[in-house]
Amino acid sequence: MSAPEFADEPPQSDRLSAYDERHLVTYLRLLDAEKDEASWEEVVSIIFAIDPASEPDRARRVYDTHLARARWMTQHGYKHLMVPRTQ
Repeated sequence: MSAPEFADEPPQSDRLSAYDERHLVTYLRLLDAEKDEASWEEVVSIIFAIDPASEPDRARRVYDTHLARARWMTQHGYKHLMVPRTQ
């Protein structure tokens, strides 16, 4: 199973996006890793296949922004999953 392609930063919206839907598993993995107190360098190398030693700024941005979006999903985004779709 291959991971979905990702942007350096997920969309910042108050609505659930198609990007969020494609990355639900990614968000869960990030939250699990945070709960397990895994290092961000290990997490970004495993989940996003980015080498934090060779791309430290990008790696940190990808990790931070996706983790923030994962947290948003636990507080707000999940509600959008329960709304029937009109299209």
